[in-house]
Amino acid sequence: MRALNGKWILRTVCLGAASLWVAGLSPKPAIAADYPSRPIKIIVGFTAGGPTDIPVRYVANKLSAEIGQPVIVENKPGAASMLAIREMLSQPRDGYTILSCTYFDPVNTLLYAHPGYELSDIAPITLMARYDYGVVVPPKGPIKNVADLLKFAKANPGKLNYGHLGIGSTQNLIAKQLESAANISLTGVPYKGAADAVQDIMAGRLDLFFGPPIVVMPQFKAGRVRLIATTGMERLSSAPDVPTLMQSGVHIDAFGWIGLCAGKGTPKGVVDMLNAKLQPILNSPGYQQLIERSGSVPVSGTPEQMESVIDDTVNGIKPMIEKYKLRLN
Repeated sequence: MRALNGKWILRTVCLGAASLWVAGLSPKPAIAADYPSRPIKIIVGFTAGGPTDIPVRYVANKLSAEIGQPVIVENKPGAASMLAIREMLSQPRDGYTILSCTYFDPVNTLLYAHPGYELSDIAPITLMARYDYGVVVPPKGPIKNVADLLKFAKANPGKLNYGHLGIGSTQNLIAKQLESAANISLTGVPYKGAADAVQDIMAGRLDLFFGPPIVVMPQFKAGRVRLIATTGMERLSSAPDVPTLMQSGVHIDAFGWIGLCAGKGTPKGVVDMLNAKLQPILNSPGYQQLIERSGSVPVSGTPEQMESVIDDTVNGIKPMIEKYKLRLN
C-alpha cells in the first residue's frame, strides 16, 4: 500500500481484520442501554449512484440488520459536501445522525475562510474505502491516450473541458497538476457528483474527467467511455491494460478515501459501538467484493486510525492549495 505524500500507509486492510475489535477481546463501550432505539441517518454529500453513495447504501443495509433499526441514507449534495457536514453538525450529537465523510471534509477547512465548521468538529468512526481515479474521455472522440490528450490541449489552449466536484476537489487538483506538468490550459466545469460528470462524458458533452473507479469502470467495460489512464502508482487489477499517468510520462499520483464520522461530542461509547458493528461488515466478502470489483480498495480500522488519515490528508493537501492559490472566501 502506498502513502499520501509519503505519509499515510494504508495498513487498515489488515488491521481491520486483526484489530482490537475482534469479538470477545474488546471491552463493551459504555453507552445508553437503549441505543439505538430509533432510526439512524447517514448523510451523503454527493448525488446518488456515486463512489460515496454506493458503498454507504450497502453498509447501511447491513448495519440496519445488525442493530435492529432502520439506517437511512440521505443525499444532500452541494457546496463541495459542506451542506452535508453542516446538516450533520446541526443535529444532536447522539449518534443518530452521522456523515459519510470524504477527504473533502478536512480539505474544505483549508480551502474556505468560513466553511461553517472546524476540523476538530469531526469525530471519526471508521474508514471504508480508498480509490485511485480513472482518466476518462468520450468513447468516440479523437483522444485515445494521454499523448493525444496533451497534444490536443497544447493545440487548443483552454478548449478542453474537464469536470470537477468543486474547487479543491481531487479532480480540480489533478487538473492543476496536469496543467503545470504539461504546460497546458484546461477549463473546469463543476458538477454535484461524479455520476453526473460521467454521464456527460458518455454523451460527449464533457471532454475529460478524473473519475472514481466505482463510477467509471462499469461504463468503461460497457464501452461507453474511454479509459486512457489511472492516477495511482500501479495499474488497476480491473484494468491491467490501462497505463497509469506515471507510466504515460505525467508524474501525478492521486487517490481519495471515504469513511463514516460523527460530530464532536458524540459519546465515545456510541462511536466505539458503531465502529465495532461496522468492522465485520467492512471485512465481509460481500463488501470487499463490491469494492474490489469497482477497482477500489476496501479498508477499515479504528477511529484513531481514521483520525490519522484525516491529519495526513490535511498535511498533504495544504501545500498544493497554497501553491495553486485556491483559498476561497
